[in-house]
Amino acid sequence: MEIIKAENVGIRFKYHREKRGTFKGTVARLISNDQNLPKEFWALKRINFTVDKGETLGIIGRNGSGKTTLLRLIGEILVPDEGYIKVQGTISTLLSLTAGFQQELSGLENIYLAGVLMGFKEREINTIVNDIIDFSELGSFIEAPVKTYSSGMYARLGFSIAINLKRDIMLIDEFLGVGDIKFRKKCEKKFEQIMQEDITIILVSNNMTSIKKFADKAIWLEKPTIKAQGIPEEVIGQYLKS
Repeated sequence: MEIIKAENVGIRFKYHREKRGTFKGTVARLISNDQNLPKEFWALKRINFTVDKGETLGIIGRNGSGKTTLLRLIGEILVPDEGYIKVQGTISTLLSLTAGFQQELSGLENIYLAGVLMGFKEREINTIVNDIIDFSELGSFIEAPVKTYSSGMYARLGFSIAINLKRDIMLIDEFLGVGDIKFRKKCEKKFEQIMQEDITIILVSNNMTSIKKFADKAIWLEKPTIKAQGIPEEVIGQYLKS
């Protein structure tokens, strides 16, 4: 069953030039030859693909190739300038592990806030809040304001929320960069469990081993379009040769 379909999708962004007369603007113009900069560019163009229910799609490409932009389009955070993306089902996103955290609130309060923003009822969050806390390994720090957290604690909480508040479709950006080696292995194991639950996953990663291990098929983005798509090993082989 087809759950995601992208048809001739394109999105463009505009360059924002610095105001004349500022030191920053002058330096930027000297370095980049401001007069020759285009006013806008296509981040993605002519993007076509489908994803079936329960499939894991891996997205690879150089930095700046549009991988995260494509995730944001699928998650309806951005709107395409041409074409369309049809999504059937609810979505949870793991694009930024700490996006939306309120600094003055505790980790526990942020769990409930994130759940509500993702469309969960309080009673639904109640049934899994202990799983989130246990997975994060934050212990008593879950009651402390997140502004007191280290970057590692931030990441643990963000991943634990996203991986336990599951939807039909999960959008994940570089999830294996979370925490220390022990915690990353724990994340991998949890990810493998989720893959058995008929959840559709879109995974962006620069780790080719992860794409080979988890993805059913892969897309190689070479700005602004898809350079290749298909069996992960074949797409990765073409990408590495380039």
